[in-house]
Amino acid sequence: MIDKNINKIRSDIPDYVEIIAISKTKPNEDIMKAYKIGHRSFGENKVQEMSRKFEELPKDIIWHMVGHVQSNKIKYMAPFVNLIHGVDSFKSIKIINKEGQKNNRVLNCLLQLKISQEESKFGLEADALKKIIFSDEYDEMKNIKIKGIMAMATNTNSKDIIRNEFMYAKNIFDEISAVDNNFEILSMGMSNDYHLAIECGSNMIRIGSLIFGDRNY
Repeated sequence: MIDKNINKIRSDIPDYVEIIAISKTKPNEDIMKAYKIGHRSFGENKVQEMSRKFEELPKDIIWHMVGHVQSNKIKYMAPFVNLIHGVDSFKSIKIINKEGQKNNRVLNCLLQLKISQEESKFGLEADALKKIIFSDEYDEMKNIKIKGIMAMATNTNSKDIIRNEFMYAKNIFDEISAVDNNFEILSMGMSNDYHLAIECGSNMIRIGSLIFGDRNY
């Protein structure tokens, strides 16, 4: 089923949209079912679990850290992570840059923009996000590259609310990408709202349950 699920989503969306298969809590066998049909991008939300899977699974898998970034865990994923999604503080950016230096890598990340009305959602306000991007201090960092924005909409049945939130993120993305060539990823949309996210300009979606079935917490 996993292979069919990925192919169904893939056939249903534009070619330029990248699917990150959210494999957190899922066994290696499930990841390999997706891998065998050519899927390579997987997302985890715990560094320890992602590190274990990195050790055990094929080395051409592209690992995404999609959970909230804890600064004390960055050093453990710095040697191999491809994209860090949930960065929402300058403190984390400085640590990512430092760990990139230690590993002789440029670490790619996305800044999490707060678009949701929910208190529980992490993220930067738009002004704070832009302040980071256009700061001299970030400009001088050589081992981190901010590649775009990640945003999570309010958990609601109202498509109007979700659409407004996604369009707000798209407008901020457009404003920055017009002057920053590295700014190319707009990661929005999950199993329940990815069609709407793509309509609003997302080019990276994070899909878990529609690929792997309901999660085992």
